[in-house]
Amino acid sequence: MLAVEDLAVSYGDAQALDAVSLEVEEGAIVAIVGANGAGKTSLIRAVAGQHRPARGRVIFRGSDIAGWPSHRVCNLGIGQVAEGRQVFPTLTVAENLEMGAMLPRARARRTENRARVFAMFPILEERLAQPAGTLSGGEQQMLAIGRCLMGAPDLVMFDEPSLGLAPAVAHAVLAAVRDLNREGLTCMLVEQNVAVSLKLASRAYVLENGRITLSGTGEALLADDRVRQAYLGM
Repeated sequence: MLAVEDLAVSYGDAQALDAVSLEVEEGAIVAIVGANGAGKTSLIRAVAGQHRPARGRVIFRGSDIAGWPSHRVCNLGIGQVAEGRQVFPTLTVAENLEMGAMLPRARARRTENRARVFAMFPILEERLAQPAGTLSGGEQQMLAIGRCLMGAPDLVMFDEPSLGLAPAVAHAVLAAVRDLNREGLTCMLVEQNVAVSLKLASRAYVLENGRITLSGTGEALLADDRVRQAYLGM
């Protein structure tokens, strides 16, 4: 579904990504593992059209979309759940969800997608009239995921979905990612809980200092001594 080829991203003189190549097969969960500052968010933002690559290609279903504006990327079917949730705090839950349904590809399926969101996160239906900024952190993360789903994506990139959440809430959010994948949604997962993300992933890549240094199945990387020492403290 998605192939990143020889991707380079720079911020002025600072290079965030260099010669990054990876593949995301349709129906898979692909985990991107790395320390803070490794370039994980830069990778997601480059795919999403929020950063123009200095070099390389981003192939989505056969088309090179590198450098496309983000609204065109979204309308192709690539969704993003950004780090820090980034809901619209003064808008209600209902209004936040409607923002996600504004893409042309999603308008005809608005009612269906809304029902899907409420089936996954019933608390959002109870909070429809509540300003998003007054929700708990976990509820805001559910809203961020729900807003993304309202755009009818085929591929969703999750950037640290459990960050800052209590363990039980983090578990529920990551379970939602697993359940969405079982329903057929393709996922790219950047997650601070490396052990959980590798258990969920069919394939994973280790990103260090802007470069891919390891790749393999999630199971294989979970058993790799270098990964265990660097990210699991074992």
